[in-house]
Amino acid sequence: MALRFEILGRFNRARAAQLTLPHFVCQTPLFMPVGTQGTIKGLTADQLEEIGCQIILGNTYHLALRPTSELIDELGGLHKFMNWPRALLTDSGGFQMVSLLHLADITEKGVTFQSPVDGKPMLLTPEESIQIQNKIGADIIMALDDVVKTTITGPRIEEAMHRTLRWIDRCIAAHKRPHDQNLFGIVQGGLDPVLRDICVRGLVDRNLPGYAIGGLAGGEDKDSFWRVVAQCTATLPEDKPRYVMGVGYPLDIVVCSALGADMYDCVYPTRTARFGTAIVPEGVLKLKHKAMAEDTRPIDPTCACMVCKNYTRAYIHSLVSKDAMGSQLLSFHNLYYMMQLSRNLHSSIVQGKFPEFVCNFLQKMFPKGDIPEWVCNAMEVAEIDISSCCAPFRYIQATKVQSNLNEDEIQAV
Repeated sequence: MALRFEILGRFNRARAAQLTLPHFVCQTPLFMPVGTQGTIKGLTADQLEEIGCQIILGNTYHLALRPTSELIDELGGLHKFMNWPRALLTDSGGFQMVSLLHLADITEKGVTFQSPVDGKPMLLTPEESIQIQNKIGADIIMALDDVVKTTITGPRIEEAMHRTLRWIDRCIAAHKRPHDQNLFGIVQGGLDPVLRDICVRGLVDRNLPGYAIGGLAGGEDKDSFWRVVAQCTATLPEDKPRYVMGVGYPLDIVVCSALGADMYDCVYPTRTARFGTAIVPEGVLKLKHKAMAEDTRPIDPTCACMVCKNYTRAYIHSLVSKDAMGSQLLSFHNLYYMMQLSRNLHSSIVQGKFPEFVCNFLQKMFPKGDIPEWVCNAMEVAEIDISSCCAPFRYIQATKVQSNLNEDEIQAV
């Protein structure tokens, strides 16, 4: 395996670790920004290093279409192509089954896409996905899985889970660079704890370098979301990294970290920046709002990023609808926030101060104590006492959550 995963600290289920990859030594928990086609829109590699980015995510489907994996391989791999010295992760292309379903036909052989570039059919098999990712050269590559939305019910969920297990064997057989690249499997099974358990156990039997929890952040309710994460993290190996795919809201990351997850990715911080929204400890700040027009404060007075040190809300307000610089500045700030959140999660766990960090985080976001019930429930299962920042009624309700579960559900979480 081309990685080493060393746990440096724990607090109940939460853990802080050092993840050594071929191109970088990472500290977890960590957030990975999404650079779909080898770039984080509006930011340079130097800026990403400056803010502390450890791993960038690239998209196999889009890179295979343009500029093509063959060209990337000829030019020395994606690290060299995009001038990024730290770690990279490429997804498998499987998520496009959901996001581009109107262009896709899914069979046992693979996924046939209608190319959005020229309209021609493009077959993505497990073998082809791995071959493309081997050429791209990321530190972590993802197995092609059969992805369905968690809001779908019925036999399609079970079919996708079993197909994901059949496809992982084809991915393993096709993987030609196991000493340079780490193949992660993806747990599917929708919101069904029985199917999730079958998938987790099947993947663990393959002894992979790491494991992802897939099929979430797709419209399911938050109570179902955290329960799936809790179930999977409780069953996945202690000595391997756990990656919750598609999660980017700060609150979700804090909850998942409390439940024992290590890695996250999402387009949210940069996409919301392009719509003029900044991420702040209290939640979000909408810079397009008229109230920002004459506000001379920084986005976040507590933030040490270049944007908050040098620019006012009023200045960014004047740019967000008219100039690309506005979205670039907000992208820089938002990603700095996410990297700082990752650092704070890591250090608080190592220092044995994780509950204090969680309470401080929640108090800023919910100063009235109106913390969502799903968060209270999740923290109860994670054994993190948040009573000091939770409204009394909500905390009393949360403490009853496990007594209301049946025996199977208790085992699941």
